[in-house]
Amino acid sequence: MRTSQDDSALDELLPLEAMQGRFGEILTWLQETLLDINIAIQIGLVAAAFIPALIFGPRLRHLVEAHTRELIRTGLARRLLTAAIALATPLALLAVLAVERVVLGAVDRPFHLIDAAMSLMTAWLVIRAVTLIIRSRFWSQVAFYIAWPVAALDVFGLLDDVVMQLQALAIPLGETEEGDPVDLSLFDVLRTLIYFGVLFWAASFAGRAINTQLERAEEISPALRALIAKVLGFVLPIVALLIALQLTGFNLATLAIFSGAVGIGVGLGLQKTVANFAAGFTLLADKSIKPGDALEVDGQFGWVTGMQSRYVSMRTRDGTEHLIPNEHFIANGVINWSKSDRVVRQHAPFGVSYGTVDMEKVQQLAIAAAQTVDRVVPDKTPVCNLMEFGDSSVNFDLRFWISDPQNGLSNVRSEVYMAIWKSFHENGIEFPFPQMDVHVKEMPKPSDT
Repeated sequence: MRTSQDDSALDELLPLEAMQGRFGEILTWLQETLLDINIAIQIGLVAAAFIPALIFGPRLRHLVEAHTRELIRTGLARRLLTAAIALATPLALLAVLAVERVVLGAVDRPFHLIDAAMSLMTAWLVIRAVTLIIRSRFWSQVAFYIAWPVAALDVFGLLDDVVMQLQALAIPLGETEEGDPVDLSLFDVLRTLIYFGVLFWAASFAGRAINTQLERAEEISPALRALIAKVLGFVLPIVALLIALQLTGFNLATLAIFSGAVGIGVGLGLQKTVANFAAGFTLLADKSIKPGDALEVDGQFGWVTGMQSRYVSMRTRDGTEHLIPNEHFIANGVINWSKSDRVVRQHAPFGVSYGTVDMEKVQQLAIAAAQTVDRVVPDKTPVCNLMEFGDSSVNFDLRFWISDPQNGLSNVRSEVYMAIWKSFHENGIEFPFPQMDVHVKEMPKPSDT
């Protein structure tokens, strides 16, 4: 037998009556919803829409692919077509749902579930299209985290309420010339970010397309192409941001409020970045460095493969890519082997034994050996000068010219040395090796122990 005290304790721990009431409300809502004829019709139509989509979608995909395979093979048009072919079945499903919605509207029947299904399908198609066309993991994630929440809020009828709440969260920025207040709401920030993301992608795509066309224009010099690419890389994102702000309705005059903070940030945090950016424009403007030049920077030899807004990309013969800040070329200087003329002189110092009598023959043999190397320019005769009488050898310096420094310096010097070695041994000229004579003036006296 349970007392009222036991019932009270049990009810405090587990409110059975409240749970039963909530369960009854949920059951009543489900019965009213599922047994409603309009809801049942819409659920049936959504399920039935999959049948023609699954039947005609693959056939449509094969038909379009067969007729366009030879007409469109590459480029953006092919990527768009590939995305459309891959999404043929979902697009067919969306088309069937649209037809069903029109029919229900014509017979004056509710179609809110059809609208919900179309919203979710549209969001899914947007995400898949972004993934297939742009092929960027970042932008596909952006589309996922934007399209799906918006579609879900729209389906449940909460989108307008969320927008109102976001608009209510605002901070005052000042007043216009007419005295009207200017506010920045969270909704404006999110909308501006979305607009900027879309416009930034469009600007990046336009920049790549323009750079591709510039690469094909042979009458434009590499330095001018790099300069145009650098200007576009700087201007297009700024234009995208300004357009996004205008689309949002943001008053650009209020940006003056932040000018002091931005100036401090640039002066303190972005000093090196701004210096490298300005140095990059200077390098392109004075044409001191351009793509394809052979450079020697801090003892590293390579050629320029690209010039970005912050750095110059130099590839060495080891296959490594050196990213050198633009400011380094302005502050420290660089050896440009191919700036004005690709014909440069190289040195190959060597020495012969003091037992060698005919030094003129040594010079003649060294010059003839250098002329046998293919990369040595035949128009400029090599020169071999006697430099000094060293400790162990008579030292010469063989100077020869090459016209392709971008193909390497050490390798051609090695070929010249090999030719000298072979020629000298054939003619009996000896290469000395270091020798040292030690003269002992006094030997230590032996100890008595």
